[in-house]
Parts: sequence; structure tokens; C-alpha cells
Amino acid sequence: MGKLRFVLPNTFTSLNFLLGVFSICWTTGAFGSFSAADPIRMGAYFVILSALFDKLDGFAARLVNASSEFGAQFDSLADLIAFGLAPAFGFFFAYKTYAPEWFQNHGLLMVIALAIYVLCAAMRLAKYNACDCDTYHHHFSGLPSTFAGMVNATLIVFLKSKGTFDDPSTFIFWLPIIVFVITGFLMVSPLFLPKLQPRKNKPFNIFQIVLILLTYVAGLLFYNEKVPYILEYLLVLGTSYMVIGFGVGIIYRKQIIEEAKAAKK
Repeated sequence: MGKLRFVLPNTFTSLNFLLGVFSICWTTGAFGSFSAADPIRMGAYFVILSALFDKLDGFAARLVNASSEFGAQFDSLADLIAFGLAPAFGFFFAYKTYAPEWFQNHGLLMVIALAIYVLCAAMRLAKYNACDCDTYHHHFSGLPSTFAGMVNATLIVFLKSKGTFDDPSTFIFWLPIIVFVITGFLMVSPLFLPKLQPRKNKPFNIFQIVLILLTYVAGLLFYNEKVPYILEYLLVLGTSYMVIGFGVGIIYRKQIIEEAKAAKK
């Protein structure tokens, strides 16, 4: 019975892993006639769902006291698939599908951008397990892969809905490539990002809970094109969190490092 408690968190991790695999299969058309009408959007939807399940496995592990080294390694492997490879395939195949002529002339650029992002995601996850998991309790060191995957998946779908891929001459057409590479480097950057955790400020805690609940609702409704402002909400929330969060991390960088050193003593 003692081992059964590990089933719950590992079930969520397994779903996270499988959704990442399904995202790649849908995006690349590997399922053939079984694919959705818009495989890129469906692939992005699976990335979003993976992010929602990714937060639940850690919560479940703490709830039933089932944290383990196996769970930590399994979670990192699932994250690499769901937030490293799956968004990369979505990004790559979005340009290949929506702008085939441009893609044919810029294939090498796309391969380089994909390689940068995937390598950064892998290094970020390896660095977290090896160095950071017990060092910074209130901050992330670098952008979490979960967050990077969500932002890139949402941005591709949003710009497709606005017809961005129809005109390669515009700056907006290049925006996903720029964001893709930047989020890749941010994952392995030494910048600090505050975690969403309970604080002493009760109104701020309520604000956090409301945002999290709205994010889960938006994530579940992501694929439904008839629901307005879902994509806009996720992008505004993601951009705000990065800009404000990294800004706070830069301002209090010295204090964060000193607190981490003091906690080790």
C-alpha cells in the first residue's frame, strides 16, 4: 500500500508525457486521417494541456507525500517531450504548413532555431535536476520549460488566427522565430523568476489563485475557436509574468543569491 501512493503523481506525469507525444504526432500528420482539421492548433492544445497536468503532478506528490527521485527524473523526461520537442515541432511545421514557399527558402534558419530551442530546453532541465532544485526555493533560475512551451504554442496559433503567415514581408511574420529563440536562451539564462507561491500578502494570494483558475479555464477551452480572447489572455498573462517577473529578479538578484547561500548553511 505504501507504494500505491506514488501512482497518483506518476499518472499525471504519464499524461503529460503522452500529451507531448500526441502533440508531435498531430502536428506532423503522423496520425493521418485521424488528425484534426487544424493539426497545428491541436498540437498546441496538447502542449497547453500538458502544462496543466505538469503542475498537478507536483501538487499530487506533495499531497500524498510521494516525492521520489524516479518521479523527478520521469517529470523532466516528460517536460522535455511536452515543452521542448512538441513546441519545436509545432513551430517548425507551422511555417512548413502555412508558408511553404518561404519555408523552402529558409529551411536552414528553421533548423537552427529548432536546434537552439530544443538544446536549451534539455540543458535547462538537466541543470535544474543537477544544480537548482534544492538551491532556490522561491525563484526559478531561468525560464521554466513549461512556460516557454505554452508561450510559443499559443503565439503560433494566435498569429495564424490573424493571418500573419500569409505575408512573409511583415515583421510580425518573423515574431515567432524571434520569440522562439529568445525563450530558448531565457531557459538557460541566470535570470531569476519568482515562483507562484503563497505569500504573506493575502490579497496578492487571492489574485494569484484567480489568475491560476482563469488560466486553467482558458487552457481547457484553448481549442474552441468560438470562445473569444482565450489566446489574448494567455499571451498577455505570459508576457506580463516574464517582463515583471524577470524585472523583479534583476532588482533583487543579490538578495536572492544571499538568501540561497544562507539557507545552505
